Formats: sequence, C-alpha cells, structure tokens
Amino acid sequence: MEEPVYEKNSLTLAGSVAMGTGVMIGAGIFALTGQVAELAGSWFPIAFFVAAIVSGFSAYSYIKVCNKYPSAGGIAMVLERAYGKGTVTAAAALLMALSMIINESLVARTFANYTLQLFGTEGGIAVPLLAVGLVVFAFLVNIAGNKVIGALSKFTAAIKIGGILLFAATALWATGFDLTAAGAARTTHLDNFVAGTALAILAYKGFTTITNSGAEVVHPERNVGRAIMISLVICLLVYMAVCVAVSSALTIPEIVGARDYSLAEASRPALGDYGVWFTVGIAIIATTSGILASMFAVSRMLTMLTEMKLIPHSHLGMPGDIHQHLLVYTAVCAALLAALFDLGRIAALGAIFYLLMDIIVHWGVLRHLRRDVGARVPVLITAIVLDATALAAFVAVKVRSDPLITMIGLFGIAVILAFEWFYLAPLRAVDEASGVSAD
Repeated sequence: MEEPVYEKNSLTLAGSVAMGTGVMIGAGIFALTGQVAELAGSWFPIAFFVAAIVSGFSAYSYIKVCNKYPSAGGIAMVLERAYGKGTVTAAAALLMALSMIINESLVARTFANYTLQLFGTEGGIAVPLLAVGLVVFAFLVNIAGNKVIGALSKFTAAIKIGGILLFAATALWATGFDLTAAGAARTTHLDNFVAGTALAILAYKGFTTITNSGAEVVHPERNVGRAIMISLVICLLVYMAVCVAVSSALTIPEIVGARDYSLAEASRPALGDYGVWFTVGIAIIATTSGILASMFAVSRMLTMLTEMKLIPHSHLGMPGDIHQHLLVYTAVCAALLAALFDLGRIAALGAIFYLLMDIIVHWGVLRHLRRDVGARVPVLITAIVLDATALAAFVAVKVRSDPLITMIGLFGIAVILAFEWFYLAPLRAVDEASGVSAD
C-alpha cells in the first residue's frame, strides 16, 4: 500500500478557519438548537455561551501542543506524546475519531430533516435515505482532494454565515426585537442546564478539525492557534445571534416540537414559506460543507493511527493508498449511524465520547507535557473540571431520560478499551522486555 501524501502549505489561515467554522456551524446551530433547548429550557442561549467558554479552555491544550508539534492527525500526535504508543493513546484517539464520525451522521440527519421541509413533510424513510446520500456525496468530494475541499469551504463559509446572520436579523425585525417568547416558558433545573451545555459543546468541537490538519497549514506554529480562536469567536457570534432570533420567534415548546428543524420553523413567523425555503437553503449549504470538512479531518486522523500501528488496517482488495481506504471506512460508518439512529441519540453518543477524550487529552498534557509546551497548570485543571462537570451532568440526565443510549455509550467505550488492550499486547510485550512502558 502507498503512503498517503500530505500537501504541505496547502491550507491557508483563511482556509483553516473556513474548515473549522464549516464543521462547527454545520453541526452546531442547525442540529443542536432544539436539542439544547429541550434540556436547558429558556436558558439555552446561555448554554451556548457557556459552552463556548468551556471550548476555549479545551482548545488551550491542543493549541499549546500543536504550536510546537504541528502534524497531520494532530490529536493522535498530542496523545502519543503524552502517553506513548499504548492503549490510552489508541483508545482516546479512537474515541475522538468516532465522535467525529458520529458528528458526520448528525450533520447528515440534519441535512435530511431540513431538506424535507421544502416538501412540507418530516420523518419517514426519506430521512435516512437523504442522510446516506449526503455521506456518499461527501466521500466523492473528499476523494477529489483537499484543494477542492478548501475552495468549497471558503465559498460556503461566507454564504452560510451571511445567510444565518440575515436569518437572525430578519427574525428579530419581524418580532420587533421581542425576546419574551422563549423566556415565558418555565426554566430548567441546574443539572439539565449543565447537560444542555455539554450538548452545546458539540457545536464548537469542530476546532479539532484544524489540529488534525496541522501538517498542511501554512506556518502551522502560529496559524493553527490563530485559526482555532478565530473559528471559536466567529461561531460564538453566529450562535448568539441565532439563539436570540429563535428565542424571539418561538416558545420553548415550539422549539422542542420542531427540534430537528427549529431554525426553519423560527423563520416561518417572519417570512412564511419564503423564510422556510431560505433557511433550508442555508441549512443545506451548512450541513454539506460541515460533513465535507469533518470527513477530511477524521480520515487524516485515522491514517495517522494506522501509520503509528495503533489500529489494524486491511485494504480489502481496494486500490489506492491508506487514506483512501480510510475514507471508505469513515463513510460506511457515518452512513450506518445516520441510517440507524435519530438526532437525539446521535448527539448523546457524540457528547459522551468527545468529553471523555477531551479529559484524557488535558490530563496527558498536565501530567507529561506541560513543561515541554509551556502550558499553565491552572488553565489545564480548569479545563478538566469543566469537562468532567459537563460529562457527569449529561450522563446523569441521560440515565434518567434514555438509559439505553447511555448503556450503548458505556459499552462502546469498554469495547474500544478492550480491543486496543488486546491488539497492542504484542507491542506491550516488546516494550516490557526492553524496559519501556507502552502506556
């Protein structure tokens, strides 16, 4: 099998920002507004704001390490430098890869739910069919190469951000800037608010896409960190505008009732069917660009894990290099998830996997890398505490409301750990014989 070729300096700062915002906005505001509102009640705009703060602390570890050691599959590199080529690195990196694939299925289902609003319908077999169709399209574009993705990301980022802000301004103007609709609903308990914040964190996790492409970013030692922070700020501003607009147009029960397409529903009072068509068009652009960027990043990350010999690989008779094979596997997994799970359960799995992986990254930087990369202990500890609080609250709420998905998540984590433990047993034996720890 041929080694994949990473195109150095093929992603500019603007292209990296477009890629990061492409993943975040595509998955976040369209897919999660209704989901977060269901948990956080009328406090859901604040949940998105707090999630941005948590994500800012989370980004610190990735920025500090990637500034010094930029590489393709950056998260895998961070873990490897912290824990070595062992079970912890492999399992945590797989959790991240799976959360990204879950994100792709989340975006694909969102694309399907919004597209169906053009035909005045919802649900049914059309949702998984459209979702799988989008995954296939994203796979074909990724095969064409990252220059195509970079050009599409920059083009679509400008359209969707401008379109979303126009939606927000129109909705607010139509309601006379009255923000009492959602606020009139009963607020939520603290644990539900924190759980909603945990879910809202998924709307910002796309910044990790940038770290996974470090080897291809121009001047990565300074542009990776810049791209991450710029992307987070842009997304926070966009999310706040949309949350305020939705709050002015719909009550919390109305948002929850249309949780899979809440932005389209929020545009109806202002512009009727024309508003719905406009919002659906922006949603289609946002979700399509989001899945393109996410598939680009996760395939790079899995390629690095394969090259590090932390996960097995088989070409199954397919032509091409490792990266192309992993694009196929990524697309197949995302398509299966999109076909089998609804938005709520997809988002729950993604939140559990991502937050656990994030805690492992921060702990590794705190224990093993902080002096090497110049990271500050108080910031790292704060990041761990924030993630752990969000994860604990989210799991507690899901145990009460949907124990099955919680069991699936915990079972998945156990399977990943067991798989990597046995798969890496020969490596551990060699390292133990030479007096080196594999973990």
